[in-house]
Amino acid sequence: MTSSSGRRRAAVVGTGAIVVGGHLPALRAHADRVELVAAVDVDPGRLDAFRAEAGEGVAGFSSTEAMLDAVRPDLVFIGTPPSLHREQAVAALTAGAWVLCEKPLCLSLAEYDEIAAAEAASGAYASVIFQHRYGSGAVRARELIRGGELGAPLVAHCQTTWHRDAAYYSVPWRGRWATEGGGPTMGHGIHQYDLLLHLLGEWEEVQAMAARLVHDTESEDVSTALVRFRNGALATVVNSVLSPDEVSRVRVDCADATVELTHLYGHVNDDWVYTPAPHVAEERVAAWRGAGEGALGALGALGARGVPGGQGPRGVLDVPSSHTAQLGFVLDAWDAGVRPPGSGREARNTLEFAAALYKAAFTGRAVRAGEIGPGDPFHEAMHGGFGTTWSGVGRA
Repeated sequence: MTSSSGRRRAAVVGTGAIVVGGHLPALRAHADRVELVAAVDVDPGRLDAFRAEAGEGVAGFSSTEAMLDAVRPDLVFIGTPPSLHREQAVAALTAGAWVLCEKPLCLSLAEYDEIAAAEAASGAYASVIFQHRYGSGAVRARELIRGGELGAPLVAHCQTTWHRDAAYYSVPWRGRWATEGGGPTMGHGIHQYDLLLHLLGEWEEVQAMAARLVHDTESEDVSTALVRFRNGALATVVNSVLSPDEVSRVRVDCADATVELTHLYGHVNDDWVYTPAPHVAEERVAAWRGAGEGALGALGALGARGVPGGQGPRGVLDVPSSHTAQLGFVLDAWDAGVRPPGSGREARNTLEFAAALYKAAFTGRAVRAGEIGPGDPFHEAMHGGFGTTWSGVGRA
């Protein structure tokens, strides 16, 4: 139910850094449409600190179930470790709340099926946080690529080369299949290859390798993949936590232009660079760098609500990728009575890509879209049963 002010009533589950740094600013930016009424955390000290930061009127709970029973929120934000996502998402959906959950939405395609069943039974929806899709630069790039304005997509590169040290993996749930679901393929690079899929559409085939080269973890610390898309484009994907020079990059070479995004944890319009082929007229290039009607329609209201960004140096809408931007899309979908972006088939496609990458790496053969279903060990777990026996160089 909505509050007396007509705003959606929201709760957060988990009050750690991602909720404080991502979800709380998003809620504040959209305070005219949604209000935070409850928070859940098993750590009383952390919960108290969050409530003090969040402001008055935020009730505290030590369990998701107690919060759902007492508050009956409209929208639940989940920012807990990955192994808890499926259970908490299903509980929130069963209570009739929409869900906005940190990545990964769950640890396997089998767990995703449980979330999808809970959606179908409740009529509510669960979206996964893939905030890089929602900045104005990404909206514009997708519009141009999918609309054919840059010519046929031909070659792509997706790179998440980050660095994580031993202290990072001292947190008990990290680097373990049962609690994180995998290594950088699931926990780090997933943002960039989700954006790649968002730009290029359906993938058809994956070949891959994975290795554990440095860290004393169960899961990999680097993976690479070769991908064929339905439109014929070929792509490379690299996911690493071994790279001192950290960068996130997506590049798509089309027949008429290269579009490249280089950033680390978030992007603005100027992080997107369009390089035309020699035969392309300058007037056409200038139009690429503007904001199209699709981008303005989807994001224009964000600037009006005081979301950081607004008009860029060329008078073009410039909304950074962020939890704030994604929440705006979710609330717009709710107001329109439609499925929100980042849920349903979109969420499953990205999770299926991760499962296919792991299956290709562990089995040493190409994996096609749609082949991982019930009965396949990679449907039940990302490691497909290889998790405790693999050699660290891509296969058991």
